[in-house]
Order: sequence, then structure tokens, then C-alpha cells
Amino acid sequence: MPVFQLSDSLLFPPPALAREDGLLAVGGDLSVPRLLLAYEQGIFPWYSPGEPLLWWSPNPRLVLLPEEFHLAKRLSRTIRQQVFSITFDTDFAQVIRACGQTRRKDGQGTWLDEDMIQAYCALHDQGYAHSVECWQNGELIGGLYGVALGAVFFGESMFSLVPDSSKVALAALVERLKTWDFELIDCQVGTGHLQRLGAREISGEEFSTRLAQAVTRPSRLGHWSNA
Repeated sequence: MPVFQLSDSLLFPPPALAREDGLLAVGGDLSVPRLLLAYEQGIFPWYSPGEPLLWWSPNPRLVLLPEEFHLAKRLSRTIRQQVFSITFDTDFAQVIRACGQTRRKDGQGTWLDEDMIQAYCALHDQGYAHSVECWQNGELIGGLYGVALGAVFFGESMFSLVPDSSKVALAALVERLKTWDFELIDCQVGTGHLQRLGAREISGEEFSTRLAQAVTRPSRLGHWSNA
């Protein structure tokens, strides 16, 4: 399959035309309209520093259905003990920066350069991107962020400075999404960490079908701290 070169027009090729590794297109920009159009089709940006802007739609796709989230006994005990406190959309910028800094400190590559951070902060300002913060003694020690459209939450990244903190943040998110009847959490690509929490791979075709239905639902715009 070829990799498509994007123009200034707000258009993406069909996700089914992505390469075997999931790469679909190159170029374009990180404007809010383009990002929203991408997510509506199950496409997301992901690139390393020094690379051009790359757009992906992997097949198979890792997803977590809220009702299939696996809350292990140890994690359930940690939640009951109220070791951490959880907030939503209290400090989105700090969460996304912590995700990038933690990956760099751990020797992992990160796609969270300043352009990407500013793009998702703009999505947050317009009520589409959300963060879950995990606090201990007034310090941010874990969390995650992603994009919500319709009844889908597109998970982007998470970080943990204290064991289980990001898992507790995810558990809180799942409970919130179940309350709001969200249908799907997109986890993008397979990781053992998320699969142990109940995520599973589905075909790109099934993902597209589920996505097309779920994004037609009204979006919960605005900061979730007020929900």
C-alpha cells in the first residue's frame, strides 16, 4: 500500500488503505479541525522528533469496552483505601507534559513534542480532550489524557510516578464512561499492560463499524471537572 501525502484540504484517505504497519498518510497539520476529522475516522498522529507528521490507523486495533475492564483485587483494594485522590480536567497541560517527560526519563521514545502538546491543549480548550489526574499529598503522581467524541474515548497516553497511580486513574475514567454509556475506549495498539486490564484486539473492520455508530452520539463537550 502507498503512503498518502496530505494537502491543505481537510481530507484523509480511507483508513482501510493503511499499510500493514498501520501508517496511512504523511503531512497536513495539527489543527483542531483536522484532528477531529482524523479521530472521527479512527486515525491519529504519531511521529518521532525530526520526522514529518505521520498519521496511523492500525489493524488490528486494541480497544477496551468499559464493561470488560478488569479490576484486579489488589487494585480494587488500593482504590478502597483511598491512597490517591482523582480529579478530571484539573490540569490537562501538566498531565500531557508529564506523559512526555516520564517516557523520556524511562528511555522511551516520545511523540509529545511542543507542537503536539499545544495541539492537544487546543483540543482541551475547546472541550474535546480530557485528562484524569491522580494525586497524593498534593502532588500529581499519575494520570492519563485522551480525546472524547460521541460515545468513544480515544486514549492517548498515561504516566505513573507511583505504582498503580495510572491504573487508578484509568479505573476512575472507566467508571465515569460507564455512567455516561460510552461504548468504546480506543487503546490504539496492543500492549500487555492494557490487555491485562481487559483490553483486546479487534479487526480494523469491526473497529470502523463500532466507531461509525458511536461517534454519532452527542459529544460531552466542556471540562469534565464540572460534570
